Amino acid sequence: MEFLEHLLGTIWLRPYVFIFLFSYLVIAILDMGVKRSILFTVLGFGIAFAAEYSSTRNGFPFGFYSYIETTRDQELWLSNVPFMDAISFSFLSYVSYTFSLFLWCPLKKNGWDIRLAEQDTIKHSWRVILTGAVLMMMLDVVIDPVSFLGDRWFLGQIYTYKEQGEYFNIPLTNFGGWFVVGFTILFCFTRINAWLARRGFRDIGMRQVPAQALLGPAVYFGVLVFTLSVTFYIGEIFMGFCGLGVALLLLSLPLAKVFQTERVSKQTGSPVVGE
Repeated sequence: MEFLEHLLGTIWLRPYVFIFLFSYLVIAILDMGVKRSILFTVLGFGIAFAAEYSSTRNGFPFGFYSYIETTRDQELWLSNVPFMDAISFSFLSYVSYTFSLFLWCPLKKNGWDIRLAEQDTIKHSWRVILTGAVLMMMLDVVIDPVSFLGDRWFLGQIYTYKEQGEYFNIPLTNFGGWFVVGFTILFCFTRINAWLARRGFRDIGMRQVPAQALLGPAVYFGVLVFTLSVTFYIGEIFMGFCGLGVALLLLSLPLAKVFQTERVSKQTGSPVVGE
């Protein structure tokens, strides 16, 4: 009963986290099936929790920080780490992965119905893993500065760093930690997934839907829009414009890819563009 109360409290305190989590699960199941989605979620959560647990004790990989346990009686915690914080890494790393796939895979385009082509030859590659890790780190460049000011909005003040950081009070080691964690999650998953594919592992729940290649990146930018909205709402204008610059730079990447696809399609008469 206590576990159920804390689980409901977690959802009540952080509904936006679970909206993104639910969106991720739907997209992941469509993309790769139920079992692989569970695998990705558990793997992402486990690696993120280990990183959080380590950083709050020895400073690796995010730098020294600690959680303020004001909500311990209201939501789920594992040791000294809030459940919602570690589970967030699962959907943030997956949408970063889908964004990376979008940038590296050939596309099939019919109006707004954009889908990935030939992804089986690319989805386990080093370039996809490294790009996904960078994209995840860039998410945190926007997320962490406003999360640190959680006492000024409905997140609440949940953590503090041992020393004041260089970027809106966030130490640069934190961004390096996000890259390391994102890389580790994607590396481990793609190695396991490649092994499962070689063994002919079959999954359930996969479906092709219109504009499927846009779904994961849409959640990625949905996280950025939500975070930037909060940033401007609490009056952090300069921080907001810095984050907006990062978001626009990131947005230019898929737009350039789509325009390139459109141009090549017109030149060749084919809906598919190569890398």
